[in-house]
Amino acid sequence: MTSPCVWILLLLWAWSAEAYRTPYDQRQEPESSRDQTDPWEYRRDGSPRDMRECRRCCDPGEEPPSQYVSQQPQQHPPYHIVPQINITILKGEKGDSGDRGPYGKSGKAGHMGPTGPPGIKGNKGSVGHPGEPCKSYFAAFSVGRKKALHSNDYYQTLVFDTELVNLYSHFNMFTGKFYCYVPGIYYFNLNVHTWNQKETYLHVMHNEREVVILYAQPSDRSIMQSQSLMLELERDDQVWVRLYKGERENAIFSDDFDTYITFNGHLIKPKNEV
Repeated sequence: MTSPCVWILLLLWAWSAEAYRTPYDQRQEPESSRDQTDPWEYRRDGSPRDMRECRRCCDPGEEPPSQYVSQQPQQHPPYHIVPQINITILKGEKGDSGDRGPYGKSGKAGHMGPTGPPGIKGNKGSVGHPGEPCKSYFAAFSVGRKKALHSNDYYQTLVFDTELVNLYSHFNMFTGKFYCYVPGIYYFNLNVHTWNQKETYLHVMHNEREVVILYAQPSDRSIMQSQSLMLELERDDQVWVRLYKGERENAIFSDDFDTYITFNGHLIKPKNEV
């Protein structure tokens, strides 16, 4: 009977003491303890704890200590999710072609390839248009002179009296000039015989222009002199020989029996074939 009574009294005492015990979370430590530099602190279970360890500010449902309120980071605005757009879905229509750029530099020429096999013979072509009537594609002349000629106070045209060749009569025997009816490249040659103790001075003329000179100084001996040239002529051009008017006596030799003076010319190639 005594034992149950003792247990009942012990329970009543423990219950009365629990009502006056201050909870651990509500106990306040002296302010001086917070300023101490002791790195050790005791957990609730009585074991020491290093102040340098990371510790949470508060448990769920508890207010954080005042000393950590100012150290909390600032509240950031809420994060908004921005939808990502697939650009390939928004691809537009194909645009117009731009202007063509400039050509680049030409490359180096390659090596010539081997000769290919001969092709099949083609069909015969059609007949061409008829040629122009009364048109000559060749011209030639060769004329001579059997009479001597002396200079005086004016220029003299060398006129020829012997016709050796005069194809299509392009050389006029009365004027002593060759008239071009077939444009192209021509070859001309002049041969004369000098006179003793007299100067020989002539020009081959193209229209009114002096082209080349045939010249021999006075000498005790008479000799043959020659001059040759080629000219490109247009239609109605004239080629002729002129005796020059000089201060000295100017002459060319000939007689009535032999031909000492000759002038020749012929077409090398027509202009339409050049």
